[in-house]
Amino acid sequence: MSIDQRKADHIRINVTENVQFPTLTTGLERFRLVHQALPELNLSDVCLGVTVLGKRLHAPLLVSSMTGGAEQAAFINRNLAEAAQIQRVAMGVGSQRAGLEHDALRQTFRVRDVAPDVLLFANLGAVQFNYGYTVDQCRRAVEMIDADALILHLNPLQEAVQPEGDVNWRGLLGKIAEVCAHLGKPVIVKEVGWGISAQTARRLIDAGVSAIDVAGAGGTSWSQVEMHRAPTERLRRLAGAFADWGIPTAESLVAADDVRAELGRDDVHLFASGGIRTGQDIVKCAALGADLVGLASPFLKAAMESAAAVAEEMDLLIAEARIAMFCSGAADVGALRQPGVLVKEKQR
Repeated sequence: MSIDQRKADHIRINVTENVQFPTLTTGLERFRLVHQALPELNLSDVCLGVTVLGKRLHAPLLVSSMTGGAEQAAFINRNLAEAAQIQRVAMGVGSQRAGLEHDALRQTFRVRDVAPDVLLFANLGAVQFNYGYTVDQCRRAVEMIDADALILHLNPLQEAVQPEGDVNWRGLLGKIAEVCAHLGKPVIVKEVGWGISAQTARRLIDAGVSAIDVAGAGGTSWSQVEMHRAPTERLRRLAGAFADWGIPTAESLVAADDVRAELGRDDVHLFASGGIRTGQDIVKCAALGADLVGLASPFLKAAMESAAAVAEEMDLLIAEARIAMFCSGAADVGALRQPGVLVKEKQR
């Protein structure tokens, strides 16, 4: 199957099918922001602004990498980018392998003309380093969209249940380290929805990454997506067997933040994504150490409509996050990380 057809399938399935984890959750429901009846703040003074990789953003919000490489993807990416520009938040594009290998598909990723000020992330699959890719392809991906940084995504489970999957994952850490050393742009490593363990976070920081997106379990399950496009009953059963696989987002974020603190590497950014759906989720993730919080599914559905619909979705999320901070007595993102602002619920 061609890359563009696979990308089109992914868009269609995400929009039309239930591809959420059946029972596994993000774990964020186990945390509670403590209500302050006397916040001693003016709501209008609450500041969500953050600085990430040298750019000032209006809120710690990331349009997570979703698509590209299919005709419909150009429309979606431009709507996402226009909204990100309006709201002054960050954005990543989907895997650019299709654009590197097919000139005609490059335009499906290009959004700089409608988002000149956005913190923009290019994207390639790390496993491609075992299938001929080098730092050169990484540079070309960054140049293709005039990106500020490069995401290398990790998706071993998705590749393992795809009929056309790339399943040689040996020796990738050294190749990631080489990209970090020679690209000349910040390198972000992210999962696609099954989480980053403490061991993996430590190895990635040692390899020289500038940021880690834990992209934990609890939102869209890409094994469920692959189950819906599997060509045989055997592959459908294999993909379905991993419906609840992964590390919940909150657990992965806490583990990565602990590793960052243990190594004394506050210069490494942490992003949280995977099942983030509300403004309160964003605030909880920020309180747990996330510098950016990514959403995909809610924005994809809005982007099928218009840039205005995406911007409105962002506006509602930011408004909810602002109120959550106000009622928690937190004037800014830094204040969220003070003791007693976020507490873990007792196990029942």
